[in-house]
Amino acid sequence: MSAEPSLRGYLEDAVSWDSERALQAQRSARRAWRVAAGACLCVFTLALAMAALLPLKRVEPYLIRVDARTGAVDVVPPYRGGSTFGPTIARYFLMRYISVCERFDYAMAAADYQQCGAFNSSRLNEALYAHWARGNPHSPLNTHRDGSTVGVRIQAVSFLGRARGGGRLAQVRFERIAHQPGGTVRTRRQWIATVGYRFTGVPAPAAARRWNPLGFEVTALELEREALGSTPRAPHRRGPP
Repeated sequence: MSAEPSLRGYLEDAVSWDSERALQAQRSARRAWRVAAGACLCVFTLALAMAALLPLKRVEPYLIRVDARTGAVDVVPPYRGGSTFGPTIARYFLMRYISVCERFDYAMAAADYQQCGAFNSSRLNEALYAHWARGNPHSPLNTHRDGSTVGVRIQAVSFLGRARGGGRLAQVRFERIAHQPGGTVRTRRQWIATVGYRFTGVPAPAAARRWNPLGFEVTALELEREALGSTPRAPHRRGPP
């Protein structure tokens, strides 16, 4: 039985409309899958970028050092370990050590005492404590009670090689300048310090790390007046080099 022309046209239109709807649904599904794949690719790329940037987001601690005498401020680079220190670093610590430990000013006495102890071995710290004790008549706390001060001017640093028992040996030539209470220079005397030292690789305790972050340790110290044409005095020894 054949359908009427009007019904046949309606059926053809219905079939065409239904096929168009099915094609649109398929195109929409393909488009949705493409968008989802693109979104997943963007998320994956973003995750890779964040993973690559994570090392830049670390918190890096740093140490700020303030000179107790001049007020100069600088940043001390942290020691990562696994490397040896050259003569430049050793020269700096030797000059710093002699400057701090051999000078005296009542205004900085407490800070200098602590800073000097941050570089000393335990044996030298015992000698330092005995030297600064109030009961010692030669303690700088007693001899400079009148307000006199002592300044230090480093002249030269020489490296002598390895010391007995390990570590290194160096000599520091310096001038000790004594000032009267009014500030007038009283005496200028030349000294030679023979220093045994080493880098332990372990930073000083937290309280002293601001002065000694690299584990510089003085194991022996011998002070001797430079002759300069006169009879030198007996050396003052604080430990075997």
